[in-house]
Amino acid sequence: MTDELPMFPLNAVLFPGISLPLRVFEDRYRALVRHLLTIEDPAERLFGSVAIREGYEVGDHGAQSLFRTGVRLQLTEVEENPDGTFDVIAVGRDRIQLDGLRAGSDYPVGQVTVLTEPRAQVTPEVAARARATFTAYRAMVSEIAEDPLSGDLPSDPEFLAWTLSAVAPLPMAERQQLLEATDAEERLVLVTDLLRGELEAMNVISSLPATEVARTRWSPN
Repeated sequence: MTDELPMFPLNAVLFPGISLPLRVFEDRYRALVRHLLTIEDPAERLFGSVAIREGYEVGDHGAQSLFRTGVRLQLTEVEENPDGTFDVIAVGRDRIQLDGLRAGSDYPVGQVTVLTEPRAQVTPEVAARARATFTAYRAMVSEIAEDPLSGDLPSDPEFLAWTLSAVAPLPMAERQQLLEATDAEERLVLVTDLLRGELEAMNVISSLPATEVARTRWSPN
């Protein structure tokens, strides 16, 4: 079933389970926040975000090209500033497919399909390999920078896959691959391979990965 959802495209790939702080200053996204605040049930204050393939988050031109797979988020905290901007926190709920986008209202509105997550069985060896690879990566990064993860890795394989995807130090296209993976096992295999590539590169060049989002601490919710 296709639903309409307010949309907030970003220059980042988001994942279910993330807690995302945002400074909202552009008029159309202020209008989006004001609209969400009119919804009485906080659980229904939902909006979508997809990564911008080409273009910008703000300005007259805005996003020129968007990825189709993104995330539905719930607005959980809002603080309005004296200048009319907002500081908000949103939590990723589930994946969506963007079927169409219209800009005729005060803020972008998407026609989206909420994607059902398959409950595929994750092979214990796949989960163990992913944990071991991230532990090695975490130890190496922690020698030269802040720990990329706050807390312990989750025990649930599906949540483990989302957590590792969120903290993986990867370019946008590869993060989008992780978001679009069919199920948790495929996602864990892919993120393990990508993290191993990072470890190999870091063993050759002792420096942080270049992706800025990978340097951000991530706490599962």
